[in-house]
Amino acid sequence: MKKIIVISLLCLLCGGAMQAQKIRIKTGIEVLKEQNFRCLEGKRVGLITNPTGVDNRMKSTIDILHEAPNVNLVALYGPEHGVRGDVHAGDHVTDIKDATTGLPVYSLYGKTRKATPDMLKDVDVLVYDIQDIGCRSFTYISTMGLAMEAAAENGKEFIVLDRPNPVGGLKIEGNLVEDDCISFVSQFKIPYLYALTCGELALMLNGEKMLKDGEQCNLHIVEMKGWKRKMDYTQTGLQWVPSSPHIPHPHSAFFYPVSGILGELGYMSIGVGYTIPFQMFAAPWVEAEKLAGSLNRLNVPGVIFRPMYLKPFYSVGKGELLQGVQVHIMDFGKAPLSDLQFLVMQEVVALYPDRAVFDHADKGRFSMFDKVSGSRQIRERFSKRNRWEDIRDYWYKDAEDFRKLSKKYYLYK
Repeated sequence: MKKIIVISLLCLLCGGAMQAQKIRIKTGIEVLKEQNFRCLEGKRVGLITNPTGVDNRMKSTIDILHEAPNVNLVALYGPEHGVRGDVHAGDHVTDIKDATTGLPVYSLYGKTRKATPDMLKDVDVLVYDIQDIGCRSFTYISTMGLAMEAAAENGKEFIVLDRPNPVGGLKIEGNLVEDDCISFVSQFKIPYLYALTCGELALMLNGEKMLKDGEQCNLHIVEMKGWKRKMDYTQTGLQWVPSSPHIPHPHSAFFYPVSGILGELGYMSIGVGYTIPFQMFAAPWVEAEKLAGSLNRLNVPGVIFRPMYLKPFYSVGKGELLQGVQVHIMDFGKAPLSDLQFLVMQEVVALYPDRAVFDHADKGRFSMFDKVSGSRQIRERFSKRNRWEDIRDYWYKDAEDFRKLSKKYYLYK
């Protein structure tokens, strides 16, 4: 009987703890609902979204706008993975009809990544509602920027329903993208971690004339309520919808910049194909304890490296016994994120001189590494001595100037 009472009390306590995690903010779609969709009345609306476009009750923005009596939703536009999230990473999205609403769905990740005049002819306003992850190489902000260009070129209004930056509004890491590295994974001259919400970024792209040919669109941001720059996603109380198959949890956004650049080379497993995507580094020739020891001796602020052993289910190292390290972020505020992959590359060479990354990785993947880095200089400078110190100043050379510039566009404190 006592055991039953104890278990019941524990259940009540756990339930109470879960209920205590109240939603602390209102996203753009919540504020739009509060305003009774005023800014959309009398306009033909096109919506750029995916499964992350939901309200605080997890209802899709597609369905909310479709059902609103004073909103005329006429078209949907799908980024990478599609509007309903049914397309695998990198696969082309095709033009279809949405099964639920019957609306036409135009692909922004197929034959074109920018809406054509024909795709926009029946709309007056484009609404953007997608949860970003705060990292330049994640393609949704490229989709947003190109859609803003299309709106400017075709005389359409552009509205962003704002959402949190999952890594907060303080961390700025990485150099600005250089001309020869502009691509869909580095579409605009911003740092790798840019510390802006998608609404703030849209204001900056517009205000600084960073769109093609300096074009500016008729832009409106539906601001959030309650979000603070110091908040990471776990502090918002919002539920997380996977923004892609390998970003399953809010903390996945913290780790994407930890290993994503090195991951482009396919040289080591970074956990894609295992249960902790972007949170680890492993290979068949690594000795887990040695690598963990070397990395921990660097005393990286806010980070501990734990030795681990695994067999990936797919992707790099599929079915092989690998050894490596899991990255544990102990203090998010202090931890540098993007630095960590370069420190791993450095310590790999120190332990295994014949395993230097750029001597052994597929040279056909160097171009993508450069594009994601935003500069060929990162690879070229690092490969000479395989030392983080040789690229650190270059990697951070633009951070403070960008911080000063971007403050003009802050919507939140």
